[in-house]
Amino acid sequence: MHEWCTANGYTPYVAVVVDETVQVPLEYVKNGEIVLNVSYDATAGMKLGNEFVEFKARFGGVSREIIVPVNRVIAIYARENGQGMSFPLMASVPAADSRVAPVPASARPVLSAVETANVDKTDDEPPSPTTPPGRPTLTRIK
Repeated sequence: MHEWCTANGYTPYVAVVVDETVQVPLEYVKNGEIVLNVSYDATAGMKLGNEFVEFKARFGGVSREIIVPVNRVIAIYARENGQGMSFPLMASVPAADSRVAPVPASARPVLSAVETANVDKTDDEPPSPTTPPGRPTLTRIK
């Protein structure tokens, strides 16, 4: 899905349920979830593995190391049109010293591809589009 978004000029976003296994800036977590821009323009050192998604990203101008276990990703979609996929939340064993209380699978709705188009974008600073919707263009900067 990440490759499809990138190849078609879309910005891939992932929705993640945050628990003690997820390494993200906790000040950006809302209701136990965080939405991350995982485009190559917004990340550095992206590693998409079978177990973890790892990269560095800037939050408020500060570079942070992000580590997300794949089983905590609940959706990946294109920001521009909401097309994507949702995944069932896999159960995990909470650690004794959890940083954030996990959201039980029974307490949260399952997202569908249609519902991902309406993901709440009430972040303090909404992302600015890198290219307008439609056909991507190349701008040469000297």
